[in-house]
Amino acid sequence: MLNGEVAETWYRIDGDLSPGDADAPAPLITLHGGPGATHDYLLVLANLAQDGRAVVFYDQIGNGRSTHYPERGADFWTVDLFVRELHNLVEALGIADRHHVLGSSWGGFLGQEYALTRPPGLKSLVLTDTAASFPDFLAEANRLRGELPPEVEATLKRHEEAGTTDDPEYEEACMVFYRRHLCRLDRWPQELIDAFGWIEKDPTVYHTMNGPSEFHVIGSIKDWQVKDRLGEIEIPTLLTSGRYDEATPALQETLHDGIPNSEWVLFEESSHTPFVEEPERYRQVVGEWLARHD
Repeated sequence: MLNGEVAETWYRIDGDLSPGDADAPAPLITLHGGPGATHDYLLVLANLAQDGRAVVFYDQIGNGRSTHYPERGADFWTVDLFVRELHNLVEALGIADRHHVLGSSWGGFLGQEYALTRPPGLKSLVLTDTAASFPDFLAEANRLRGELPPEVEATLKRHEEAGTTDDPEYEEACMVFYRRHLCRLDRWPQELIDAFGWIEKDPTVYHTMNGPSEFHVIGSIKDWQVKDRLGEIEIPTLLTSGRYDEATPALQETLHDGIPNSEWVLFEESSHTPFVEEPERYRQVVGEWLARHD
């Protein structure tokens, strides 16, 4: 039950969630981005289950295979809604006493908020390609946008001012930015295409909370920030990001400086998706981190 609604959260588990061994690796629960995408683009992390660690993927409410509420507005789609959903899922899976959390992009916002509730069984936090402030994230995204070719910027601005951000021309101009700062691979993995394809199928969550694009943010979380509370995140925290990331190194420095027990790994050949741009190294870095903090 969330916000007075009976909602179903779809999830998938790779590996054995209940191996019956107290010394087994603690489960990892993954938080996808968007808000409004799905778990699919994080499936490369399923390989972490090869070492005996259960990996949990789920589609957040309103997204993908979970319950949708297309008629609901900003008063329904709140950060607190998703924090409570995560608590519900952790309890339902029986892993509240021992688990790790990995949050990607918006999932990193959610991961920080979850950690700030101080779950007693949370062993560590992995924040990948995220920020502690949406206004700061937007400022950096717009700085990067300023480096786009003038004709691309002109197209973006024209459609934003006209309110025609659903025009294919606007989407094409956005893709110039995304191919620089979201995923730099010549061919995007199908899982990444699928995850963001769900936003097109039902854009309710993305448009309500974010807006029409990564840098034209007019949604309900445009003012979200926890910069002044980072010192309250006392659990070990790993920060990962890409050199060309829209979640720029400057944003990671804020997180690293603010979270007392944090480490930061920068992926030099990646943008916003190092787990698909440098998958082997990413799995190694995260796998070793989790093993150290089981």
